[in-house]
Amino acid sequence: MAAASIDEPDEQRRTARSEPARAALEVLLTDAAAGDGSRFVRPVAAAKVGAGIARHPVSVVRRAGGMGAELARVASGRSTIAPARRDRRFADPAWETNAVIRRVLQAYLTVNATVDGLIDDAHVDWRTERNARFAAQNVLDALAPSNFALTNPTVLKAIVDEGGANLVRGLRRFLSDFPGLPATVDDDAFEVGENLAVTPGSVVHRDEVFELIEYAPSTDMVREVPLLLVPPTINKFYVFDLAPGRSLIEYLVGQGQRVFAISWRNPTEQQGHFDYDTYAAAVLEARDVAAEITRQSAVHINAACSGGLIGAGALGALAAEGRLGEVASLGLMVCALDNAQAGTTSALASRELAAAAVADSARRGYLDGQALAGVFTWLRPNDMVWNYVVNNYLLGKQPPAFDVLYWNQDTVRLAAGLHRDFIRIGLDNALTRPGELVTLSSPVDLSAVDVDSYIVAGLTDHIIPWENAYRSTLLLGGDARFVLSTSGHVQAMVNPPAPDSRASFRVADEHPPEADAWLERAATQPGSWWPDYAAWLAERSGDLTAAPAKLGSRTHKPTAKAPGSYVHAN
Repeated sequence: MAAASIDEPDEQRRTARSEPARAALEVLLTDAAAGDGSRFVRPVAAAKVGAGIARHPVSVVRRAGGMGAELARVASGRSTIAPARRDRRFADPAWETNAVIRRVLQAYLTVNATVDGLIDDAHVDWRTERNARFAAQNVLDALAPSNFALTNPTVLKAIVDEGGANLVRGLRRFLSDFPGLPATVDDDAFEVGENLAVTPGSVVHRDEVFELIEYAPSTDMVREVPLLLVPPTINKFYVFDLAPGRSLIEYLVGQGQRVFAISWRNPTEQQGHFDYDTYAAAVLEARDVAAEITRQSAVHINAACSGGLIGAGALGALAAEGRLGEVASLGLMVCALDNAQAGTTSALASRELAAAAVADSARRGYLDGQALAGVFTWLRPNDMVWNYVVNNYLLGKQPPAFDVLYWNQDTVRLAAGLHRDFIRIGLDNALTRPGELVTLSSPVDLSAVDVDSYIVAGLTDHIIPWENAYRSTLLLGGDARFVLSTSGHVQAMVNPPAPDSRASFRVADEHPPEADAWLERAATQPGSWWPDYAAWLAERSGDLTAAPAKLGSRTHKPTAKAPGSYVHAN
């Protein structure tokens, strides 16, 4: 909630109130399968909070009195309550300079802060508190004065300037979108293979689970040890290869790295049996192909988000088999191997809901990608819903042409078997317990994965709390380098170097048990983490050698140009 508390200064307020909702993967997958909006209606939490408030009548009286006094100050123009400085909803100067609109905003913030305080006063357990706060925040966000034409100064100016034409255009856009959510991106601005995923390369392996793409060197000399990129299984692979200049693959190839990337098949009901072992085996198969083509015994593996959960399990299986020498290093991007109390929506999980979700996807054979996209959207309703309600419907503007948003809505399905296993791994937090997870018939102990690791997290990540990502440094063996970007979930990965970039990242040589202790000693480095990773990778990638004249090998011949065919399957 954005408002400042009436009764206490900002710095004393709990972090949970000012941070966006954050999720554990198993909860996202449960909510997506439920698909009934129940995540926003929490009667049990509401009852517990109500009972807690009833036990503290003095606090209720104090809050009510404080709200009344603040509303009186609002009405008389003496209130100083204001939105958070970084709240873009209220950036228009008229929210401060127009007396009527300022009072409307301050009254909203007063109610917002009072509800926030009442939830605190209930003194309920962590899970109930997060449930109640999440539901209340969504309701209050929907009621923000910025979401209504007559109380949004930017919209009022547009109505005057355009004679209401903006509302006419907005009505057309609304009818086009209905009954779905507002469009977040201009779909006509992008096409995969035309202006996205255009780094030159070839498909050198294809089976029923994935295509493997080898990228063409762009330098005369290349590093000996290749890199295999493992994408999320709940999105398409080209988050690694967005528009030119914003492509991690393009950048690493330009640094002399030999790069391979997996492109997962978009599963249908016929692939419902694909499970965690299926994908772990696929990662190791892709590793074997990259090793054969490059004639190297070891391969770097870097995996993102849910791909990291699979990659870690696959390396755990190699370690158990005494084959960890086949991996040169492990990279993890915005991935949490430890999901203990992984933020707001991890509090919404229950084994009963999870069992129902698994049963539902098993009947269908997959979890629908659009349902999962909806869950991600409602984790940040101000950014992903109400922002576009105002832009598209009230201002009548076209949604932006932004490659990340296009990729975000280019959804894929999740095979029922993998859906089941992800939920089980998340609920049991199985990767944190040696031997709890058995992958490819081998018990996984991440402490035995003693290769060097490079771990990237986002400070404002609403999907993977950076503190959970940090704990991977404590689970894995070997030397870890933890990098904390100032960005959110996707932007932490899509972080190209740029002369005018305001990006930065934090690193530290030591990794104490507590994430906050690491943060205190971490040094801030200006710019993107990509050059840091490229240098780290180069130190572990052997000598420079002449770039190959052709892609593939006799055993794995190129069969199609990148980005392949699986990426186009809907």
